[in-house]
Amino acid sequence: MTALSPAARRSLLIANLICLASMVIWAAGLPAADLIIPHMPPIALTAGRALLAAAVLLPVWLMLEGRHVVVQADWLTGAWVGFVTLGLASFFVIIALQFNDPVTVAIVTAVMPVAGILLECLADKRPFTRALAIGLVLSVAGGLVAVSGSDGNVDFGVGVLAALASVLCYTWGSRETVRALPGLSPLGRSAITVSGCAVVALVAALCDGVLRGQWPDWPAIGLPEFAGLAIFGIGSMAISQLLWIISVGRIGIGAASMHMNAVPFYVMLMVFTLGGAWNWAQTFGAGIVVIGALLAQGLIAPGLANGSARRVQ
Repeated sequence: MTALSPAARRSLLIANLICLASMVIWAAGLPAADLIIPHMPPIALTAGRALLAAAVLLPVWLMLEGRHVVVQADWLTGAWVGFVTLGLASFFVIIALQFNDPVTVAIVTAVMPVAGILLECLADKRPFTRALAIGLVLSVAGGLVAVSGSDGNVDFGVGVLAALASVLCYTWGSRETVRALPGLSPLGRSAITVSGCAVVALVAALCDGVLRGQWPDWPAIGLPEFAGLAIFGIGSMAISQLLWIISVGRIGIGAASMHMNAVPFYVMLMVFTLGGAWNWAQTFGAGIVVIGALLAQGLIAPGLANGSARRVQ
């Protein structure tokens, strides 16, 4: 691996800042989701969240890139990838939040860098360098440090399994969004997958309501609950997903997923602003995660990236 030029280094730093912003916005949606989760079944909430996100992204895409681009896009692929990336991932994270607190659910995402890097090494034949190995270890270690500082009680059952399923769906789908829709801009990729997810989730929610009577508790949903849904949908899905796809397209799913391990710190930060306690363990863990992500990309200690590398065959 050659040394990074100043322009390449600056581009990578900007991409990492975009990824960090995506994680912060996504993290804000976890505490907000607690306001609406008790009043909406998981499938209905997934549909409502995706519909709000699509209502924001689709008109912006149409306005900025034109009707021709939107109509000619591969909507079938977009719907399929969106269903896995956002539909299934969102459904499983809602199930996880029903069994565990937001900080604990965020902590489970510590496995995402492992899944992302393995996917790149196996599917894309990415060289497994010393810098990547050390960055991965630091990223996971930072997540474990954050675990030690969590006040949540981890239920190693349905909640954790659902969170793991969400991570795997989101990891695969994020890479596939970039790979399967190469002709679209990050805005187009985000809009088409979110809109596809919204259509599939809405059909599933209506079937769930008709067949099992699983409808939202509309009388219990007031302004605070709707505000929570808006943050969970528009912020944590629409805006966060757009920034995430931009960063994945620039730095890859492996490096981008390392940033996910700092989410427990961001969730703690949100809770702190609402009157909760500051947690130094999660702060320290977030710092380790960021160092690991930057090291894996050669932004710090670039000499490590020039060491021996092997390809996973």
